Parts: sequence; structure tokens; C-alpha cells
Amino acid sequence: MEKLEHIGIAVRNLDEANALFARLLGKPHYKIETVESEGVRTSFFDVGGVKIELLEATRPDSPIAKFIEKKGEGVHHLAFGVSHLAESISQAKQNGFVALHETPKPGADNKLIAFLHPKTTNQVLVEMCQEKP
Repeated sequence: MEKLEHIGIAVRNLDEANALFARLLGKPHYKIETVESEGVRTSFFDVGGVKIELLEATRPDSPIAKFIEKKGEGVHHLAFGVSHLAESISQAKQNGFVALHETPKPGADNKLIAFLHPKTTNQVLVEMCQEKP
């Protein structure tokens, strides 16, 4: 893993969270995007080259809705940038981590993504992401 790419934060209301983080960070978000396959609407802030991704569920069966129901709003995942996602998934598995995704899948912000199961990463959901070619 090459760098911390972003920190994902689960929120109930994206508009309210955008206003709060804009006040906190002193700048507006730069993008809002919906990822239908994940049932999520996202918003991004850039903070010195590391992004904050706010995630709002768009349907009650989405992973973010389930997370908020179980744990409430807050930090959802850490995302690390990689150059070769398929290789990174394979290497993580060889090193004893459980991949939630065997192959890269489309994510927000022009990324391909894959997650590692938090039971194998000290209860932290880890996302690996690569710019789409």
C-alpha cells in the first residue's frame, strides 16, 4: 500500500454532514457522487492530499445503512492507494488477510476498489483503491 488515500465516514444526512465538514475544514466538498451498486451517495473533501469521504446510504439494505444501524455515524473505513489492485488483493490474501472482494470493482471518485475483512485487520475495515485506467 502506497499512501493513505481517504478516510470514509458514515453519515445519516449527507447535506448536513457536508455543511459541518465545510465549516470544520474551511472549504467546500469538491464532488458528490452516487454509487448505485453499493447503495451509497458520497461526498469528498481534500485535506492536504488525503481525502475525507462522507457516505450516506441510499437504500436500507446497503452496507452503510447496516453500519449506521449497528454502530451509528462515524469512521467507516481507511482507504489505501495502490498501483495494481488485483496484485494487492492477491498479496493480502497470501499474507493471511481475508478479501471481501476477489476482484476489483468500481467505486466512487474514479477508483477500482476492494475491501479486506475487518476481522483480519484489527477490526478496521480496510479499502484498497486504484485509479481506473
